[in-house]
Amino acid sequence: MDDSGRGEGGPGRTDPAGGPPPRGGSGARPGAAKAAGLRGRLGSAAREGPPGPSRPGFWRSPLRGPWLTSVLGLVLLAGVAVVFTTGLLSYAAYNPDLAPVNDTTPDKGLLGFYLFDWPTDPHWLYRLTQGLHVTLGVVLVPVLLAKLWSVIPKLFTWPPVRSAAHALERLSLLLLVGGAVFQFATGLLNVQLTYLFPGSFYRLHFYGAWVFIAALAVHVALRLRVVVRALRTRGRDTGPLPPAARPSPAVRGGTGLEAVRPAPATVSRRGALGIVGLGSLTLFAVTAGQSIGGPLRETALLAPRGRTPGTGTGPNGFQVNKTTAGAGVSPSDIGPDWRLTVRGGGRERVLDRADLLELAQRSAELPIACVEGWSTTDQEWSGVRLSDLAALVGARSGDGGPPGVMVESVQREGAFRSAALRANQVRDPRSLLALRVNGADLSPDHGFPARVIVPANPGVHNTKWVGRLTFGGLT
Repeated sequence: MDDSGRGEGGPGRTDPAGGPPPRGGSGARPGAAKAAGLRGRLGSAAREGPPGPSRPGFWRSPLRGPWLTSVLGLVLLAGVAVVFTTGLLSYAAYNPDLAPVNDTTPDKGLLGFYLFDWPTDPHWLYRLTQGLHVTLGVVLVPVLLAKLWSVIPKLFTWPPVRSAAHALERLSLLLLVGGAVFQFATGLLNVQLTYLFPGSFYRLHFYGAWVFIAALAVHVALRLRVVVRALRTRGRDTGPLPPAARPSPAVRGGTGLEAVRPAPATVSRRGALGIVGLGSLTLFAVTAGQSIGGPLRETALLAPRGRTPGTGTGPNGFQVNKTTAGAGVSPSDIGPDWRLTVRGGGRERVLDRADLLELAQRSAELPIACVEGWSTTDQEWSGVRLSDLAALVGARSGDGGPPGVMVESVQREGAFRSAALRANQVRDPRSLLALRVNGADLSPDHGFPARVIVPANPGVHNTKWVGRLTFGGLT
C-alpha cells in the first residue's frame, strides 16, 4: 500500500513515468515557442534588415521612383557641370601658379593641370563666371534636396553590401552625398560671409569639389543605363503602383526606390517637379540681383552685399566687402604720412599722393566682382596706369614690356593683403593704381589713398590701401 505522500496520484507525484517533476512544469512549451519566435525574428532581420528604415515597408511615399529620381539627377548633373566649370575658372582667376601669395592650395599637384594665364578681356569675365557659379549653386539647392529625398531609401538598403560592384556603388554614393552636402553647405556659408568650418574656405572648397566630382563620375558610370531606361518611360510612372504590380514586402524589387506599401498620393510626380522648380525660381529671384544689378538688386534679399552699399550714397556709394575697421587699417596708416614705394629694375621711388596726382591720369570703367557672387556695375576709376609706374623705375621683362607686379597693402594682418599680378594684367591700359572713383577721391573703405583696379580680376586681388609695388621677380 502506497504512502499517501508517494502513492500514485498523490500530491507529490506529477510525472506518470515516475521521475521527478520537470522544472517549470507546463512552461516548457511556451519557452520553446519564444526561442523559435526569436530565431524567426533574427532570421527576418537578417533577410529584410533591422526594424526601421531598412525595411521595405518603411518608406511609403508614392512619388519615389526611377523616373522622378532620373529627372532630378539629370537636372542636377547639368547644373553641377556648369557650377564645377565656373568654379575651376574662379580658381584660375587667382593665378595660383604665379606666386605663393596667390596660392591657397599649395599641395594641389596634378589638380592644377588646367591653369592658364587669366585674361583681362572681356573686362566683366570674372563678374560673369563667379556670378553664374554662385547664383546657379543657390538655385540648385531645392533640386539637390529633392534628389536626396528621392534616393534616401537607397542609403538604407539591406544587406549593406551584396557584391564588389555593389560595394563600389555604395562607396560612390556615400562620397557623392557627403560631397554634395559639404560643397553646397560651405558655398552657401561663404556667400553669407559665415565661416563655421575649420581652415581656409578656398582650400576646403577646392579639394571638396574634386572629391565630389570623382564620386559623381563613378556614380554616373554605374547608373547611366538605369537613368536612360527610366527616362524612356516619359513619366508614365506618375502614380503609385497598382496593387497587383507592387513587389512583396519581403522583397525589395526593382530599383529599391518604389514604395511597396505606398500611402495615398496627394500630388503627382510632375507636380512635385513643379514645386521644386518654384523653389529654385524663388531662390533665383532673391539672389541673382547681387550679380546682375539694376532693379533686381533690390530683390537680393539673401545676399549680404546685394542690396545696400554699406558705404552711404554718392560717388563711393557702392558695395564693399572689407572696411578699414574690419581690415585693421588705422587712420594713421592712410593719413598724410602715407607713402607708396615703387620698386623694379634695380631702382626705387617713394611717392606721396600728391606725386601720384601729378603723373598722367587715366580712367577706366570697371566693376568689382567678389568670390561671394556679388558685384557692382561698372564704376569710373581714375589714376595712374600700372605700366606707367613700371616705366617710372625702368622695370622691363625679357620682351621689353612691363613685367608682373607684387602688390602689398598697408594692412598688417588678414588674408589677401598682398597679391601678384601677371604681366598681361599690368600691360592692360585699363589696369590702374586708382586714386579716384566716379569723379571723387576714394573713400577710406574703398581703398584711399590708392588701390589697384584690373579688368576681370577677382575683387580680393584689386588690393586696397596699397603701400608697395614691386615689379618683376615673378614666374
